[in-house]
Amino acid sequence: MAISRAQLAKELEPGLNALFGMEYNRYEGQHAEIFDTEASDRAFEEEVMLSGFGAAPTKQEGSGVTFDDANEAYTSRYNHETVAMAFSITEEAVEDNLYDKLSARYTRALARSMAHTKQVKAANVLNNAFTAGATAGGDGKALLATDHPLTNGGTFANEPTVAADLNETSLEDALIKIAGFVDERGLIIALRGMKLIVPRQLQFVAERILNSNLRVGTADNDANAMRQMGMLPQGYIINDYLTDTDAFFIKTDAPNGLKHFERMPMATAMDPDFDTGNMRYKARERYSFGFSDPRSLFGSPGA
Repeated sequence: MAISRAQLAKELEPGLNALFGMEYNRYEGQHAEIFDTEASDRAFEEEVMLSGFGAAPTKQEGSGVTFDDANEAYTSRYNHETVAMAFSITEEAVEDNLYDKLSARYTRALARSMAHTKQVKAANVLNNAFTAGATAGGDGKALLATDHPLTNGGTFANEPTVAADLNETSLEDALIKIAGFVDERGLIIALRGMKLIVPRQLQFVAERILNSNLRVGTADNDANAMRQMGMLPQGYIINDYLTDTDAFFIKTDAPNGLKHFERMPMATAMDPDFDTGNMRYKARERYSFGFSDPRSLFGSPGA
């Protein structure tokens, strides 16, 4: 008895899904090192940044307690995008029993394409971090800037005033600045750098700076202070999708920072096309990448 196209699709689909999943997961991990993933059930997500309270005043004996207001500072918006791609195997290829070989090859290629797009979209948050305009945050500034506005009228910087390459001095200076970050009312919030993010071109520099027992590039017998003090406890990671070869970034422990919203997880489907007789296989997912609090990142574009 001849097998129908519907039966063929039903037989092929589980195996293709398994191949797709294995290939997709090979490329899937890099964004998870940078972004916190949350589920979404709406067309977009908005997060409101509150100003918090000012410094608590001293209460004089017999006087009333002071009230303060936590006002809205700004709103960050995440617009979900649908990413999808498909391939088809011709009726003639099915007739000539080529569908098994072709479908396996095409499925792996489709998985790579879907994973590549996701990693590029994630990395573009950092690649565009020094540019305002369409990629600006809720406060109207680029993710990394020297003049993020505060509700108390001041500003804070998560980018060095003078761009610097990655070295011991620039990294120490960045960690000191992160520890001095203030909230919207100007109160110090005692953040710390957790992880260094570099392109592959800086991986050897990062290794020497963070993991050498002694200071790098000196003849002195000085200890590597960053290593001994446990700075950047999560070490460094390499992101292959960063486009600036001398830019570096530090992820902090600020909550509500770099986020990945998953509206619809990866889904695949296969069916026969009546008009052409082709077998069609599709992959689709829906997500967004962005940031809410710019204090979650410090970075330099390199000198």
